[in-house]
Amino acid sequence: MSGAKTSTADSSKNRDKSPKKTIAAQTQRAPSQSATARNDLEAYWVPFTPNRQFKAAPRLIAKAKDMHYEMTDGRKLLDGSAGLWCVNAGHCRDEIADAIAAQAHEMDYATAFQMSHPKAFELASRLAGMAPGDLDHVFFTNSGSESVETALKIALAYHKIRGEGSRTRFIGRERGYHGVNFGGISVGGIVGNRKQFGNMLNGVDHLPHTHNLEHNAFSRGQPAWGAHLADALESLVTLHDASTIAAVIVEPMAGSTGVLVPPQGYLEKLRAICDKHGILLIFDEVITGFGRLGASFAADYFGVIPDLMTMAKGISNGAVPMGGVMVRKGVYDAFMNGPEGTIELFHGYTYSAHPLACAAALATLDIYERDNLFQRAADLSGPWEEAAHALRGLPNVIDIRNIGLVAGIELAPRPGAPGTRAFDVFLECQKRGLLIRVTGDIIALSPPLIVSQAQIEEIFGILAEALRSVA
Repeated sequence: MSGAKTSTADSSKNRDKSPKKTIAAQTQRAPSQSATARNDLEAYWVPFTPNRQFKAAPRLIAKAKDMHYEMTDGRKLLDGSAGLWCVNAGHCRDEIADAIAAQAHEMDYATAFQMSHPKAFELASRLAGMAPGDLDHVFFTNSGSESVETALKIALAYHKIRGEGSRTRFIGRERGYHGVNFGGISVGGIVGNRKQFGNMLNGVDHLPHTHNLEHNAFSRGQPAWGAHLADALESLVTLHDASTIAAVIVEPMAGSTGVLVPPQGYLEKLRAICDKHGILLIFDEVITGFGRLGASFAADYFGVIPDLMTMAKGISNGAVPMGGVMVRKGVYDAFMNGPEGTIELFHGYTYSAHPLACAAALATLDIYERDNLFQRAADLSGPWEEAAHALRGLPNVIDIRNIGLVAGIELAPRPGAPGTRAFDVFLECQKRGLLIRVTGDIIALSPPLIVSQAQIEEIFGILAEALRSVA
C-alpha cells in the first residue's frame, strides 16, 4: 500500500513539474524583448520560400497603397508584380475595404450548402455577363488551386453523366502551373512542384511546352513559330484513344513558369482538336483573368472559348481569397437533367461564395468598370513592350517576351547554380525600391493595372540598374 502511495505521489510530482517547465520555456524571453518583439519568425512556415535563409534576413511588408508596398523599416517598394499577379486595381482601395467592412457588419458568414445569400447570385450574374461566349455559370471556390480541382471534377462528372464514364484521363502541359493540390500538380508540369510528393493522379499525360529560345527569343507578343506543337495532342489521342480522355487543361499564357506566350494559332489548334474528339478544353485563367492582357479574360484576347475556365486572384483584387470556375451552358445543362431534388454535383467548400469575398469581388468589378482598367492595360501595352525590350543587350539577358501588361526577362543561369542570378537581381531590385517576381532564372513583371507610364519607366529603369550590377 505504502509503496503504491509513494509511486502515485512521485508520479504526481513529476506531472506537476512537467507543465511548469513547458510554460516557463514558452514564456522566457530576453530581458530586452517587448511585447511586439515576441515575433521571432520561427512559428510561421513560409510557403515557396527557403525558410532558414529568409528568417536569417527577413523581408517584411507592413503597409500597401496604390502602386507601393512599405517595408517595416519604412522603405517603399514599387510593386512590379501586382502582389502575386492579383492586385490588379492597386492596393488598399477604399471602395473594396468599405464593402468588406459593411458586409462584415451586416452578415459575416452564410452557409454554402442548401442556403445562400443575394451577393453570391449578383456576383455570378456579373461574371456571366463578363465572360465570353456561353460561359454563363460559375461555381465559386476560394483559390486558384481549388478552382482547378473543381474544374477537373466537373469534367469527370460531365462525361460520366453523359454515359462516357471511360473518359477519365487528363492532358496537361509541361511547365504548366495549376495550383498546389494533388490534381493541380498532377496536370501541372513544373518539376519542383511535383518531385517531393510522388503520389500523382493516375491517367495524366502532358503536351510539350512552347518555350524555344532558338526560334522565339525576343518575340513581341505571340511568337510566329510553334503552332504545330499543338499537334502533339493528336498523338496523345492516338496513344490513349479519345474515349479515355476527359479534358485538356492549359494556361492560355503560362505565368508562374516564367511568362510563356502561346504561339500564333496554337490555342486555336487545341480548340479544334478537342472539338474533333469530344474532349473538354479547360483554360486556367487564374493569372490572365481580369484585365492582365488588356481584356476581361485571355479567352477574349485570343478569341478562343474554352469549355471551363478557372479564375481567382484578380476577381477580388487579392483582398479576400476567392476563386471560381466558369462553365459553358451545354456543360451546366448536362447536369440538370436528373430527377428533381437530386444534388447535381457532389462538390463544394465551406467558404464557397463567402459573403465577404463576394462583397470584395463586386466592389472590385465596379472599379474595373468605372476606371476602365482593362482598356487602360491594353493602351499601356505598347509602352510596356518598348520598355521591356529596351533591356535587350544588358548583361546576361538571353530573352525578353511580353503580352498585355506582362513581361518575362530570362537570364543565363550561372554554371552549377541555376536560379541564383535572378534571385540576386530580385534582392538588388528590392534595395533600389522595386518588387519583382522571379521563377528560376526568369524575372516576371505584372504590375497593377493602375500603373502609369512614368512608373513603367521607373520599373524598367530600376531593373536595368540591377541587371548591370549583378554578375
